Amino acid sequence: MAATSAMDSLSSAVTSAVKSLKLRTKQQELLIRVSTLCLIYVLAFSIRLFSVLRYESMIHEFDPYFNYRTTVYLSENGFYEFWNWFDSESWYPLGRIIGGTLYPGLMVTAHLLHRAISAILFAVHIREVCVLTAPFFASNTTVVAYLFGKEVWDTGAGLVAAALIAVCPGYISRSVAGSYDNEGVAIFALLLTFYLFVKAVNTGSLSWAIASAFSYFYMVSAGEDSFCWVPACAVWGAHGCHGCVLLASEVRNLNDGEVFYFLDYVKHLLNDPKLFNDFLRITVTCAVSVGALAIGVGTASGYISPWTGRFYSLLDPTYAKDHIPIIASVSEHQPTAWSSFMFDFHILLFLFPAGLYFCFKRLSDATIFIVMYGLTSMYFAGVMVRLILVAAPAMCLISAIAVSATLKNLTSLLRSKSKVQTVSSSKGTSSTKASMKASLDQSLPFQRNGAITLLLGAFYLLSRYAIHCTWVTSEAYSSPSIVLAARGAYGGRVIFDDYREAYFWLRQNTAPDAKIMSWWDYGYQITAMGNRTVIVDNNTWNNTHIATVGRAMASYEDEAYEIMQSLDVDYVLVVFGGVTGYSSDDINKFLWMVRIGGGVFPVIKEPDYLVNGEYRVDKGAAPKMLNCLMYKLSYYRFGELTTEYGQPPGYDRARGVEIGNKNVKLEHLEEAFTTSNWIVRIYKVKPPSNRW
Repeated sequence: MAATSAMDSLSSAVTSAVKSLKLRTKQQELLIRVSTLCLIYVLAFSIRLFSVLRYESMIHEFDPYFNYRTTVYLSENGFYEFWNWFDSESWYPLGRIIGGTLYPGLMVTAHLLHRAISAILFAVHIREVCVLTAPFFASNTTVVAYLFGKEVWDTGAGLVAAALIAVCPGYISRSVAGSYDNEGVAIFALLLTFYLFVKAVNTGSLSWAIASAFSYFYMVSAGEDSFCWVPACAVWGAHGCHGCVLLASEVRNLNDGEVFYFLDYVKHLLNDPKLFNDFLRITVTCAVSVGALAIGVGTASGYISPWTGRFYSLLDPTYAKDHIPIIASVSEHQPTAWSSFMFDFHILLFLFPAGLYFCFKRLSDATIFIVMYGLTSMYFAGVMVRLILVAAPAMCLISAIAVSATLKNLTSLLRSKSKVQTVSSSKGTSSTKASMKASLDQSLPFQRNGAITLLLGAFYLLSRYAIHCTWVTSEAYSSPSIVLAARGAYGGRVIFDDYREAYFWLRQNTAPDAKIMSWWDYGYQITAMGNRTVIVDNNTWNNTHIATVGRAMASYEDEAYEIMQSLDVDYVLVVFGGVTGYSSDDINKFLWMVRIGGGVFPVIKEPDYLVNGEYRVDKGAAPKMLNCLMYKLSYYRFGELTTEYGQPPGYDRARGVEIGNKNVKLEHLEEAFTTSNWIVRIYKVKPPSNRW
């Protein structure tokens, strides 16, 4: 009995305590909202850690290695030395002025984060900060997406937008752990700029406008040449279209403005509608003509910079292929296929039009802006694969509006109670009232059942979206290109670490001043990991220098040797996938070397390497192809190797053919090192015969 009474007293005490802590409805909503946003914040960070868990903490891809190398230099030498740094280890013999050829926002951000963490007495290497910078800013982007969605629509749309962008593959592709590139920070700054701009429009506050300007400056400083100009176009285009739409919608309210006072005055002076229309036509024509003439004269005289090829490629996706092959050679600069849209956006493709519908139903300054942003960014995404990243925030925000509005309408319908409408008018009979009541009683259950069905369908689609995003992140976007993985014959994972093996060999077995010639794709990695001077790298600022390397690779060995001697080349590095089946090797990139080299040096002609317009490496290949430097360096000693059971020696697994020249002989180069899986091959350039 004593125990029972004690339990009763304890239960009553807990109940009273819970009642005393009971929150009001608004406080409960705030608590749920904050808790949900915190969970989304953690989710956005953790879902981007697959690469660290499966491999190790490392920098991915190619460009991030330059960013990492410059960040290390900044942290060790300070901003003044960093900004005035002349890098003699790249673009030999030209070199590179670092301060004037990069956007330092990413490096400065990572450096400040490292100093802040170190100030809290955490001993963290700068590399770990660089690896986790993109996931950290992705989490911050979810908070901005929440604020943006709340400002444009409501709180529910903000939470849904944060959840969608946290796991959106189109954004994750450039923000996984180890993807230390400019986009990881620039997308956060882009969305923050748009949010602050909308906030300034809605409130009319100059403070928000100034904050938006500073955010835009940060976005530009954290961007890069091939990325930043597109968000800049998106900002200008969205802002410009937004202003034009608002002006057009407010024209009828400007009758008392100064412009219309002037037009009314001119109309009164002319006192003839026909003369007034002629006056308007002539004035507008003259203004447009003078503006066009001024732009033409300014461009011709050099006062206005001409449009770049990358700007033209926005208007015509085929422009780069015809005029700038070095841009077209990059896979992420190709026009986007529908499969890529489905892969990166999933159900957002279908929610996006629905969100536009709801925006048009409730037009405001903010919704007009988000519509302009969505439409312009989707156009950019269709022109270039890489720009799916720019469209991802717009897709998530507009889709969130569709989800929030739909769920709100369906749940409000479920909460509604069946009420019998009374006829206020005295007209009508009792039989009419009875029939109206019966029809109402029959329609409400049908509507409620339909709402329940739609809600279940919506939650099913959203769950499939979450599953798809998780799978894409873990399988497609969390594999570093510097470490390759494949499935073995028995289903186990096989790791190919040939890139780091080759760069370690370069660092340990070559002279500190050795010059390495390779295709430009690998320049940043060789400099950062091999610590050796390269002829060209991923900056691609000098097309002639890259074309010279392309010409050397496409020439016969004697001709290529003269080019290498003129560039003081000590080693040549090529990537070869014939043994492992790795398709992104230099043989598959070779035609771009020919096109880029031929664009500067007419002696290199693409038809010389094709047979009836077909690119081949087997016995039917063109003679120029079978004897050029790239073919020799890739297939040297390969004809003696059996790569697959049941196939003859010299069977290329990447291209599925038996090579045509198995007896490759080298005269001016000698094999220095080949990695364990033959993916990276390094050759030493022999000195001239008249030298010791």
